[in-house]
Amino acid sequence: MNTCGMSRAVALMATLLVGGLVAVQPPANELLARHVSALGAALVSLVLSTLIVAVLLVIAGDPADLGGLEHIRPVHVLGGIAGAAVVSVSIVAVRQLGASGVTAALVTTQLTVSVIIDRLGVLGLEGNAISLRRLLGIGCLFLGTYLVVSE
Repeated sequence: MNTCGMSRAVALMATLLVGGLVAVQPPANELLARHVSALGAALVSLVLSTLIVAVLLVIAGDPADLGGLEHIRPVHVLGGIAGAAVVSVSIVAVRQLGASGVTAALVTTQLTVSVIIDRLGVLGLEGNAISLRRLLGIGCLFLGTYLVVSE
């Protein structure tokens, strides 16, 4: 999907809409895991994701762009590794933490690591300062995660 022309407002709206799916993913996959095991459910989830993106690539993108894979480096596969880890761990953790606990923990650590990535300017991003406002936001998320999972 070509996102180069996407405005900041559209990007935010799309992310907010998809964010709701993040909360549904672990319990839905855990239901499937009851029939095919946790790893089986992770595999089904990721294969389905792959098929959906493949269809989107054919319909809205250009499959010839995959020719760029000849330049792949280890850092380029971090997204796939992260996706597999999130799906697999979420399936196992959701029964103990609930959808809200898994989502809170994921969002908290995502934001924390993202602030560090932004600060260091790694993975192709420009460096940004870690402000007091950002630190307070992270602190609020950790507190919120604690409150959600400590019942």
